[in-house]
Amino acid sequence: MKPIAILRFAAADGPAYFAEFISLAGKSFTEIRVDRGAHIPSDSRQFGGIALMGGPMSVNDPLPWIPSVLALIQDATSNNVPLIGHCLGGQLISKALGGSVGRSPKGKEIGWHAIQIQDTSLANEWFGRREGFDVFQWHGEAFTLPAGSTRIASSDYCENQAFILGPHIGMQFHIEIDETTIENWCDGGSKEINAALKNDPPHEAVMTSENIKKRTPHALPRMRLVADHLYHRWLLSAT
Repeated sequence: MKPIAILRFAAADGPAYFAEFISLAGKSFTEIRVDRGAHIPSDSRQFGGIALMGGPMSVNDPLPWIPSVLALIQDATSNNVPLIGHCLGGQLISKALGGSVGRSPKGKEIGWHAIQIQDTSLANEWFGRREGFDVFQWHGEAFTLPAGSTRIASSDYCENQAFILGPHIGMQFHIEIDETTIENWCDGGSKEINAALKNDPPHEAVMTSENIKKRTPHALPRMRLVADHLYHRWLLSAT
């Protein structure tokens, strides 16, 4: 059985619940810590699937590892190795496959926000029969849909929240997040939150740290149910 490759781009943006789910499902994984200078493989066929996590950087930044990651994504699509991208990871998939990433038209999304699920059989396959649910967001940029992909989720603040292309899924939100990560992000990102809220007018889709933490005990278990469904569906294609 081939392992799942998990590409980590920032120490604070680890695989969290995704790694827990993979382990409970009986799959092995290898964490490639790009943020620590780990070598990025060029041959995707050694993995059963590839997961790309989040990070505070932009896919448009002149970082030395971005071309290698884009090349790996392209190799994975050529070899039908399933990809799953979380926030930055979804943006990387989009860019590698011909999409673009830029400033989100309606500004930052930070905190718990509702997304709407498309009323299609494909969306139901990945999310279950749900009209929508609250997800955890922390982004200021957004992706376009790469050619041949299908949007399966959107929100009032960001039109493209998730897309499917064959066995691959790119998401703008953080379905992998856990309570510890939320606490750390709220504490470490307080300056970003406060700056967004001081705008005139303030960003509508930015929650205060206090409100994020208050909502988490209710919202996180509900999102976890969707994560279980979505991760299970993704693993069906992983060898």
